Amino acid sequence: MEDKIQTATSGFSQGCDDTVETFFHSTRSCAESVTGKFAIRTGIAPDGGLYIRDDLADKPLDLAKVCGQSFQETALEVLGTLFEDFTAEEISSCVSAAYGPSFDDARITPIRQLGRDWMLELFHGPTCAFKDVALQILPHLMNCAREKDSDRILVLTATSGDTGKAALEGFADVDNIGICVFYPYGKVSDVQELQMVCQEGSNVGVCAVRGTFDDAQTGVKRIFTDAGLVARFAEQGISLSSANSINIGRLAPQITYYFDAYAQLVRAGAIALGDEVEFVVPTGNFGDVLAGYYAKLLGLPVGRLVVASNANNVLTDFITTGTYDRIRPFEKTISPSMDILVSSNLERLLYHLSGDADYVAGLMDELATTGSYTVSDELLSKIQELFGCGFATDAQCAEAIRYTFERTGVLIDPHTAVGKYIMDDMRPSGMARVLLSTASPFKFPADCLAALGACTEGLDGFSSMDELARIAETSAPAALSRLRTMPRLHDDVCDIDAMPGFVGVFAGEVFT
Repeated sequence: MEDKIQTATSGFSQGCDDTVETFFHSTRSCAESVTGKFAIRTGIAPDGGLYIRDDLADKPLDLAKVCGQSFQETALEVLGTLFEDFTAEEISSCVSAAYGPSFDDARITPIRQLGRDWMLELFHGPTCAFKDVALQILPHLMNCAREKDSDRILVLTATSGDTGKAALEGFADVDNIGICVFYPYGKVSDVQELQMVCQEGSNVGVCAVRGTFDDAQTGVKRIFTDAGLVARFAEQGISLSSANSINIGRLAPQITYYFDAYAQLVRAGAIALGDEVEFVVPTGNFGDVLAGYYAKLLGLPVGRLVVASNANNVLTDFITTGTYDRIRPFEKTISPSMDILVSSNLERLLYHLSGDADYVAGLMDELATTGSYTVSDELLSKIQELFGCGFATDAQCAEAIRYTFERTGVLIDPHTAVGKYIMDDMRPSGMARVLLSTASPFKFPADCLAALGACTEGLDGFSSMDELARIAETSAPAALSRLRTMPRLHDDVCDIDAMPGFVGVFAGEVFT
């Protein structure tokens, strides 16, 4: 395979010795490097690691140029820098196809003032969540990454709520690609579930899993590393890939909105070129905040990245103590997309800051076998220099929704509210602060209504949506309102052990 090569390795202290700069390797091994196209096409490395590259800090973007560009122009720069094996024409075609009329704001990710701070609105895409920024472009990147026109790709995705619909929307009816989404049964919002189970498309599959998001995510990873199953698919000309942020093609587009937010602040006169900015990021799987770290490596003046967690505060504990421990009670919260105990993308950060693939592989083995690991004091110190952290309970989250609306007139969703509570609880740093707003509040209407003090008794999801729109003196997004008349098309539920069987049947139905 031409886009897969062997490279020599040297000491890990400086990362892997990758002689061809355009290549990616696993977080757990430097033995083999692959192109960006191969990494996107396959999603996850054969050893279970995640694809990364070592040279991002050597490729800074021209910040002055970025500040005069549109979102689309900056996306061209970011993706062209990370995926040099794509032609300029391929990247341009993907960006043009992704960032247009499907977003209800021409700026794609507009920034707005929120009191003394700023809020980056990431919910203007077709599914009203930040995942759209990446998942509107990933299908196009993946199509370009296919080796031959006859190649077929089966995309497997676990979702805690928003990724599933965004992936289904992006991949629906794309030729030669099938998309299969697993979500935790009873652990997403009513609107999130309807968005998935009502999805149309001849190449889409949806199945609820009895368990948590972490169970579904573990099940998907097991399928990827099941050599026998992968081989059987290969015999049929089918390769597996992922739309989760474990796929570098899903993570990389998110870097763009950090640069674009900075550019909007400069153009608004809120900061001067070169000033540092602090970003507060609600996150469960660590992908959204890792994109900010990648932006920093690429030259963005990021003062600090604040990891905002809900009651499933495994990341807060890790950044505070250096011990990652997933053996803890799972909390079902009003911010379900963050109800995660195994934050996959943290593995990438561990590699970048340690430069030692063997060390990372050992930590991941510990996590799999014992449920926890503890990093060295030196590595913890590096993490704490870059990242702040905090968490909010459901009650605190609801409080943030209420007082934000009362003080500013801005209605925020429960995930954004987690970040808002933590940001307001922090000591001001003197830097401009940007809160990433990850979803429309109308995806969680009952919880937002309750937070505002309204009675939700007897209201279904759509009645709650209508009442929320009345109170906020606005309209619910059409993409959510129309769900009330759409039929349920997917009602499958399975146990974790049955996931491979479901995938096998689904592949047979799609690729016939």
